[in-house]
Amino acid sequence: MLEASNGKTMPALTIFSHALRFFKEHALQELSDQSSTKILNEDVRWVITVPAIWKAPAKQFMRQAAYDAGISSSEYPDQLLIALEPEAASIYVRRLRLYQLVPEKPTRRPLTPRKDTVPEPMNMDKVSDDIGPGARYMLVDCGGGTVDITVHEMESHGRLKELYKATGGPYGSVGVELEFEKLLDSIFGSEFIEAFRHKRPAGWVDLMIAFESRKRAATPYKNNALNVSLPFSFIDYYKKKKGSQVESAIRKYGDKDIRWSSQGMLRLMPDAMRRLFVPTLEKIRAAIGDVLNTPYVKDIDYMFLVGGFAESQVLQLELRREFGHLLKVIIPQDVSLTILKGAVCYGLDPTVVSLRWSRLTYGVGVLNRFVSGKHPKKKLVKKDGMEWCTDVFDKYVTINQPVGLGDSSLRSYTPAKSGQKSSIINIYCTDCSDVQFITDKGVKKVGTLCLDLSDAQYQQNLPRRREIQTRMVFGDTEIKVSALDVSTGKCVRCTIDFLNK
Repeated sequence: MLEASNGKTMPALTIFSHALRFFKEHALQELSDQSSTKILNEDVRWVITVPAIWKAPAKQFMRQAAYDAGISSSEYPDQLLIALEPEAASIYVRRLRLYQLVPEKPTRRPLTPRKDTVPEPMNMDKVSDDIGPGARYMLVDCGGGTVDITVHEMESHGRLKELYKATGGPYGSVGVELEFEKLLDSIFGSEFIEAFRHKRPAGWVDLMIAFESRKRAATPYKNNALNVSLPFSFIDYYKKKKGSQVESAIRKYGDKDIRWSSQGMLRLMPDAMRRLFVPTLEKIRAAIGDVLNTPYVKDIDYMFLVGGFAESQVLQLELRREFGHLLKVIIPQDVSLTILKGAVCYGLDPTVVSLRWSRLTYGVGVLNRFVSGKHPKKKLVKKDGMEWCTDVFDKYVTINQPVGLGDSSLRSYTPAKSGQKSSIINIYCTDCSDVQFITDKGVKKVGTLCLDLSDAQYQQNLPRRREIQTRMVFGDTEIKVSALDVSTGKCVRCTIDFLNK
């Protein structure tokens, strides 16, 4: 559930589906207007990008929200692709030409060039010319909420191989906004800021929008102050609540880098603005350093920096200063659109990434023959005169295991009773590789695999013990499943559910 500023709640799935429906309708209308042809939803293959660090439940959440928005459906799932943001960006950046990259230092050019000035020819060489088969590069996707880091290796024919499972965390540009909110708490008091946020929500939004524009304008190459406009509702509410002027609170705070402007502006000097970036920059630096220090990730020559937050010149300079001596930092000029354009490329060829690394260990609980001395006695169960060990973790895939595109795990299951109309199998996951039982520490139920066996009543001569062969595919951006009735050779309807655990 998501809570609005007025305290009302609404299911997150409903909010996301409404947002996706708006984008769908807007895109179809725009396509129809541009092409002078009525474009229908069925004419489009849709791609939704998600952070690479998202786990299976979050990806299924986005897919379900898209279904609810009328984008594709469970009957036609292939009309919608879930793309990982770093992969989409990686596909696009390799297609760029060198003149489309951000230079290491901003160039100053006169507004009106001299008549005798000869314009510099644009460098039309492709980025991919220097990144041939075997070349390794890191991709750092800095968005609003999260930072994703992956390492890819180029293969022949333009294919990509993931060398390091996606990592990162909540180190996006929101962290800078949170630091600004802390600053407001320190200057005006946390109780007042909390009251203003709830009593004047429109004013609060205006204030954060004003700061957002100043945050984007922050640059280490200029020393001019950045003015954040305080809404009239803020100034008026502070006077009514505190009985004093906003200006007096800023003076009382006593920071020479934070001042009051007579035009109703909170004036932040460059050092004050930079301090707001520092905690987030430190987390990003540490996350990148952890990947570079990983023993089996070596010989990385390039870093691709993408995402909305990567537009910040403060972030660009910090990462170039910190890691520029180790690898070449490549930043596209349209850095905030890199993932969007890469998603289109991915939609045209979803097989471009040939290998990924499993982020978790997945499996199911099964019965195995009890082995004295190997299995604990508390796991012993006797059935039909046989001794069995219960709760054994049967692994489909292991954490940090490289999984190729299309790689699958085959398992066969037999319904407990003849004529059973459905079979539900619990799926478990853990971030450990050496677990033995589903009851071990760190193992949790993550979803269910449901096999629809209701067609049995319409089929004749089915064996008493019906064998259902399931195929779990882990090499794609989502975990997929299919099932086959061995006795009839027909497909069995099956679903995998990570939301209703």
